[in-house]
Amino acid sequence: MKGVHRFRDIVAAVLLVMLGSGAGMADDVSRWDGDARSAVRLIAGSPPAGNNAAMLRAGIEIRLKPGWHTYWRYPGDAGVPPRFDFKGSTNVKSVEVRYPAPRRLPEAGGISIGYDRDLILPLEVVPQDRGKPVGLRLKLDYAICEKLCVPAEGKAELALPAAQSPRTPLLGAAGARSASRGPSLQDAPLAEAEARVPKKAVLGDGAFAIRSVRREGGDRPRVIVEVAAPAGMPVELFAEGPTPDWALPVPELLADATPGTRRFAFELDGAPPGSTYEGALFTLTGVAGAQAIEVSTRLD
Repeated sequence: MKGVHRFRDIVAAVLLVMLGSGAGMADDVSRWDGDARSAVRLIAGSPPAGNNAAMLRAGIEIRLKPGWHTYWRYPGDAGVPPRFDFKGSTNVKSVEVRYPAPRRLPEAGGISIGYDRDLILPLEVVPQDRGKPVGLRLKLDYAICEKLCVPAEGKAELALPAAQSPRTPLLGAAGARSASRGPSLQDAPLAEAEARVPKKAVLGDGAFAIRSVRREGGDRPRVIVEVAAPAGMPVELFAEGPTPDWALPVPELLADATPGTRRFAFELDGAPPGSTYEGALFTLTGVAGAQAIEVSTRLD
């Protein structure tokens, strides 16, 4: 009988740990909201080390059915960028949405910019009061496309622990784990998404760099961008105007590059009425394999 009681005690302890782990998972993610084509949820990560600015790490996870895609902040020749609404959140000073490097997506005779697989958009959340929890509430309007595009909507809510508070213990039962809750179970996928966000850079030399930007005149003025990249590595380049209402063409790869460089061109087209290209601040995003950089430069 002692063996039976001992076995029951072990089973009970294991169940307690499993239940505690389940609670930890529930604390790190919200429910999925969507359908078979796409769904959205919020995830929470552990605060960054040396959290002097009281910034909390979170993310918007989007699940896509194979064959479907969604769009980047600038969708390219077609598509709709996502729209984020955090107005219902509590104890939130600001939320910054960060975008992992996108891809070129051929669509309806043009080129769109976006994602054709599951993704996480990292969030940097700054609370009003770093000593209090944050209630993050999201309403996301976005578009998903296969052969046809349809609008989609996702809603999610998630509580984030206070920036200055230790994580709550999982459980304190005798014989079970009673330490403070460890790192978030979403830390690894969130860190992977954060690593894919283009790094801020300046014009210059390097193994991978946007080396130069120049304007070329003629009947159809265009911009020529030279990118330094290792030979044989696929490179993509995207261009954005000063404000979201600019609709610049997607840069095209030219065939006359020298070894170790790529040359892209896009026509000066898509400025809003009344705008000028002279001195306009363009944002150029370069992607080479797992590397991605973002350069802001004025067109002089």
